[in-house]
Amino acid sequence: MKKLFFFLPIFICQVLMAQSGQNSKEVFIRINQLGYHPNESKIAIVFSNNPVREKFNLVSTKNPQTKTTVKPIISKAKGWGTFNYYYHLDFSDIKEEGEYYLEGIKSKQTSSIFYISITAYENTTDDLLKFMQQQRCGYNPFLDIVCHQKDGRSFYGNIPDSTYVDVSGGWHDAGDQLKYLITGSYATAHMLMAYELYLNKFSDYVNALGQPAPNGIPDVLDEAKWGLDWILKLHTAPDQLMHQVADDRDHIGWKMPDEDKSDYGWGPNSYRAAYFANGKPQGLKKYKSVATGVANVAGCSAAALALGAKIWIKIDPSFASKCQAAAKTVYAFGKSKEGFQQGNSYGAPYRYNEQTWADDMEWGAAELYKVTKNPAYLIDAKRYALLANTDNWLVLDSAAHYQYYPFINLGHFSLYELVQPSFQDTLVSYYKIEIEHIARRAKTNPYGIGVPFIWCSNNLITSFIIQVLLYERMTGDMQYHQLMLDHRDWLFGKNPWGTSMFTGMPAYGEYPLDVHTSVWALTKKVVPGGLIDGPIFSTIYEKLLGLELTQADEFAKFQNNHVVYHDDIGDYSTNEPTMDGTAGSMIMMAHWSPDVK
Repeated sequence: MKKLFFFLPIFICQVLMAQSGQNSKEVFIRINQLGYHPNESKIAIVFSNNPVREKFNLVSTKNPQTKTTVKPIISKAKGWGTFNYYYHLDFSDIKEEGEYYLEGIKSKQTSSIFYISITAYENTTDDLLKFMQQQRCGYNPFLDIVCHQKDGRSFYGNIPDSTYVDVSGGWHDAGDQLKYLITGSYATAHMLMAYELYLNKFSDYVNALGQPAPNGIPDVLDEAKWGLDWILKLHTAPDQLMHQVADDRDHIGWKMPDEDKSDYGWGPNSYRAAYFANGKPQGLKKYKSVATGVANVAGCSAAALALGAKIWIKIDPSFASKCQAAAKTVYAFGKSKEGFQQGNSYGAPYRYNEQTWADDMEWGAAELYKVTKNPAYLIDAKRYALLANTDNWLVLDSAAHYQYYPFINLGHFSLYELVQPSFQDTLVSYYKIEIEHIARRAKTNPYGIGVPFIWCSNNLITSFIIQVLLYERMTGDMQYHQLMLDHRDWLFGKNPWGTSMFTGMPAYGEYPLDVHTSVWALTKKVVPGGLIDGPIFSTIYEKLLGLELTQADEFAKFQNNHVVYHDDIGDYSTNEPTMDGTAGSMIMMAHWSPDVK
């Protein structure tokens, strides 16, 4: 269902398709296209404009004559105003592994093919890492090019503006080619925590450069070290830390990273601005950040470096020592300037609006305590945990872009094992309060989704899933497990549009194709594993600048007055894959992946 009616004017196509959706007697089935583990719940959604008076067969592709009949159960939740009737199909009792589809007995409408298998999520972490490798700046193994070797020229540092500093490396943030410590430090730390939690879930297919040559080190660690190396470059002295390379002068159209036409004052494809974190508002032109400190970027960087020190002590003790020393000094820098450093914009009003920092410092302190055993870090971690509390997007109906970042407080989980039972109860209560807010909102729609559909809603969903998984580890309480599975299944097709939210996943299904990236625009190559921004509130979408669909909306009949999603390169708000969203899905994917043999 890719890009229909391209020869008609876009507006006419959308009207015709919307009308056909309103008048249609069609029945639509939405499932998790990637599949289900045999012993977990399996619930599909059926919707139509007319009452559904038929049962459905669960059909095995291996033996189509063997069918299990499932009766639809009507949902009492409102459906966001597009279709009149919503139903659930519960086939949780089916545990036999195989390839299946659902089919209406009368209508003959069918779902996508999906698997019931313990290996349904096999190779998914590898796909995430393929996308991360494609986002690399410096040497890019997917494109086999070297880019941005002149990054960058300093601003807001303790050295004269425009002084050269070596900040090559790291990852391009999304479809653009900016680099942020806000997202890069979290992506690095998240991948390292995923490895710690799921040691046996990661393969070794590539070397340190991301080239297809196993090197005896799990690929997730190769990718995380790419981030650690960049963080070490940005921390040029105990009281210096750069937080951003390039700005929205990058946004001048599609371009290959080694042929970057953007000009920061030194000509095209040359030096780019490198911004130092100084804890003060920044911005070289009209739009200024409202920064108050540096603790957010410093704390998260300290967490990443401390995790790196702990893991590399068995791989490369010299590198581990370097990480530990840097973790201490960058953490001290954050403690000396408590507050948040935001992203910088130049000619447009959009930036990363982070306004939290205690969660980052809590995580950094907890990880530093684990690697140093210095009790001062544990005291700090507990203080920052109480400050962070439930200061998070989960308790709100809306938030500014990246206002609460990271989208999950991994510091609470990291600290949990280090404290007494009474303090453990406090940390658990923070997670539980936040989860309860999602649970209440989830009851308002038939999909069981409780996140606010702000920009990058998919990042919120993956973070919520991980929070429930960690809560279950901490407590053994499984009461939110179905709520968590509903959010997971949404990501892989149990949503109004019937699409996965990860590029190329599954390869046989409906997934984002016409994504907002230069790689797609210029090469038409699908890079698997990239988590797109995801659906957004219609009220936000309508106010964003520069959005223009390039083709007829293939999902027009499924759009509604609440949230919209477009598989269109012109929609940067819903269809742009992000580096941090992808890396931030690693714990989730590793959880359902089988062990590597």
